[in-house]
Amino acid sequence: MTQPRQFVIEADGGSRGNPGPAGYGAVVIDPVTGETLAEAAEYIGVATNNVAEYKGLIAGLKAAKALVPDASADGAVQVRVRMDSKLVVEQMSGRWKIKHPDMKPLAAEAARILPASAVTYEWIPREKNKHADRLANEAMDAGKRGKQWEPSASTAALDTPRPSVASALPPVSGPPGDAAAGAAKARAALASRPAAASPSAPQVGWAAAPDLGTPATFVLLRHGETALTPEKRFSGSGGSDPELSAAGRHQAECIARSLAARGTVEEIVSSPLRRCRETAAAVAARLGLEVRIEEGLRETDFGAWEGLTFAEVRERYGPDLDAWLGSAKAAPTGGGESFAEVTRRVSATRDRLTTRYAGRTVLLVTHVTPIKTLIRLALGAPPEAMFRMELSAASVSAVAYYADGNASVRLLNDTSHLR
Repeated sequence: MTQPRQFVIEADGGSRGNPGPAGYGAVVIDPVTGETLAEAAEYIGVATNNVAEYKGLIAGLKAAKALVPDASADGAVQVRVRMDSKLVVEQMSGRWKIKHPDMKPLAAEAARILPASAVTYEWIPREKNKHADRLANEAMDAGKRGKQWEPSASTAALDTPRPSVASALPPVSGPPGDAAAGAAKARAALASRPAAASPSAPQVGWAAAPDLGTPATFVLLRHGETALTPEKRFSGSGGSDPELSAAGRHQAECIARSLAARGTVEEIVSSPLRRCRETAAAVAARLGLEVRIEEGLRETDFGAWEGLTFAEVRERYGPDLDAWLGSAKAAPTGGGESFAEVTRRVSATRDRLTTRYAGRTVLLVTHVTPIKTLIRLALGAPPEAMFRMELSAASVSAVAYYADGNASVRLLNDTSHLR
C-alpha cells in the first residue's frame, strides 16, 4: 500500500495597521529532510492580520496540494500545519467557533482544499515561524513598492535543508527520493503563477468577487449639536458630557424622520455619552427599536483641552498641540487619548460589531473621531487624513464591510435631512 506524502506547512500573515497594507507567506517543508519544497507569498492590499493569516494558510495548503497530483484522494497526503496564530489553529481544529464574517468564507475555503482527515493543526511560537513571517514581510515590502512578490526573492531557501525542522518533529514515513521531484514541481508551479492577485487573495475595486453575501453596513450618525458645538470647543469623553441643545434635539428629530422613511436600519448602537444617547433615543422612538450602548464608540478623551476652543489650546498648550497635529501617537495635554489609542479601540469595536451584526444594517450613533477613524480605516488612508474630513453635527456617513475583508465607503457627511 502506498504511503501518503508527508508535508509540513508553516504559514503566517500580517497587516501594517490592522487593517492596513497586508501580506502572507507560506512554506511547504519535507519533514524528513527539512528541505523547503515550495514557497508562496503575496501582497493582498488592505486587510486585517486575521485575514492575512488565513490567506497564508490557504496558499500553503494549495502549494502542498500542487505537489501531489491525487492529493484530494483519501490517504494520498498527510499535512501538518504549524502557525503562530492561535485563532486560526483553534478555529480550523474545530475547537473555537468562527463568528467573524471575514473569517467564515476563508475557513471554508481552507477546509475544501484537502480532505479534513489529511490535515492537522499545531500552534507554534512566533520565533519558530520565522520563514513564513519573512515571506509575509517580503510580500508587504514588495507591495509598498507597487510590485508583486517574486519567488526569486528567496530562491536560496528552496535548496537549503532545514535540519532544525526535521529534528523538531516526530519521525514520519514517506516515499524516499521524492523531495527533488517535489521541489521541481513546486518551482514550476510558482513560476507559472501570474503577476496579478491569485483567486485566493482579497479582490479590490472593480475586480471584487460578485457574490460576497450581504455586508454588515454601518450607518454612522454624528450626534446632534450641544451648546459646545457651534463654539467649536473640544468636547470628548473626559469633559462635562453635555446634553443636546434645542438645535440638537431638532436635528435628532429630522434624522429620525429621514431614517424612518428609508426603513433600512435594523439595529441601533450608541456611544455611552449623553448627546449620543439622546440622539439615538429620538431615532429609536421613530423606528421602534432598542438602543444598545457600546463603550468603544465614545469620543476621544481630550484631557486638559476639554471645553476649550482650538485658539485657546494653541495659546495655552502650543507645543502639545503641535505634537498632536504632527503625530497620531501624541496625546492631548493632561493624559488624554492619542489618535493611535482611539484607533485601536475603534478597530476592536468595529470587529466586534461586524461579527455581531453580520449581514445587517446598523445605526451607530457616535462622535467625530470614531466616525472619521472608521472612514479612514475603510479607505486605507493615513492618520493625517483625519484632518481632511468635514463631519457636521447630525450628519450621516456609511461603510459596508464584506466577507472578503474589504470595506466600501458608501456615504460621507450627508446633511440633506436637515435642509
